[in-house]
Amino acid sequence: MNKSDFYFDLPPQLIAQTPIEPRTASRLLVLEKGSGKTYHKTFCDIKNYLKPGDTLVLNDTKVLPARIYGTKSTGAICEFVLLKRINDTDWECIAGPGKRAKEGARFTFSDQLSATVLTVKADGNRIVRFEFSGEFYSVLDKVGKMPLPPYITAELKDKNRYQTVYAKELGSAAAPTAGLHFTKELLAEIEKKGINIVYVTLHVGLGTFRPVKAEKIEDHNMHSEHYYVSQDTAEIINKTKKEGGRIFCVGTTSCRTVESACDENGIVHPGEGDTSIFIYPGYKFKCLDCLITNFHLPESTLIMLVSALAGRENVLAAYNEAIKEKYRFFSFGDAMLIV
Repeated sequence: MNKSDFYFDLPPQLIAQTPIEPRTASRLLVLEKGSGKTYHKTFCDIKNYLKPGDTLVLNDTKVLPARIYGTKSTGAICEFVLLKRINDTDWECIAGPGKRAKEGARFTFSDQLSATVLTVKADGNRIVRFEFSGEFYSVLDKVGKMPLPPYITAELKDKNRYQTVYAKELGSAAAPTAGLHFTKELLAEIEKKGINIVYVTLHVGLGTFRPVKAEKIEDHNMHSEHYYVSQDTAEIINKTKKEGGRIFCVGTTSCRTVESACDENGIVHPGEGDTSIFIYPGYKFKCLDCLITNFHLPESTLIMLVSALAGRENVLAAYNEAIKEKYRFFSFGDAMLIV
């Protein structure tokens, strides 16, 4: 398939710049994957589509305030975005302007944090060694900013609004944004109905925003992300499937995790690892039944994933309807439920 098969024309004013309040007030477009029919709801209606015996899968990763600004002895300022922890002191980072972050360059971020560039990789990323006093994540929380996607230009007043209410495991460079619509109260209502709620962890990398450059989508190299599935989560998912319940994944990250952790028979196995799974039309889902997701960028790997589940024509028709109805798009935008 061609990248251009997943293009749609999105008016820039529909790109949400700020989160809506309260979280559950987002709109919800429901798409039936079999018929292509659509329905317009609000997000709090999501509980009406879940039945006792179903399982809701949430990604409990927590976003690092990973954008930090360092100063050289010359006074030059360089921006770093932390991508991947290598060990207690070393991280893989994006740095810019790159000419200021050559090997051996030193930067000061605060009186508690400084760093030296160890290596410039072939892809332009840097391996950076940090020196700090105190606990690293506490220091980072003081100096760091949320690494908001490039299409969000408004300043985020409350950094907790780029975290899910159940965020727990630090390590993401971007939020699993489909989960931003949930409140603790809504989750409690869902659980009270007899729906299982389980958690997986997939640390989202900035590669999630990397555009597809290959015209033939099969030639695209997917970024790798680290995931973890507990024994309890695997057992509940497998029991749900065995007893005829449905698996609702919240977000493409939860989807990619369960599909990476299961075998050809649809049995989810506990454990952790790195996944670079690329889901596009033609893929046969082994575990997931239904997906709660946001509206994605044209020609992105994420719209290819939802097209694999609901059909490209159904998805593009639903997206065009969402544009017509002025739904809000991307990270702080409205939601879609594919059933």
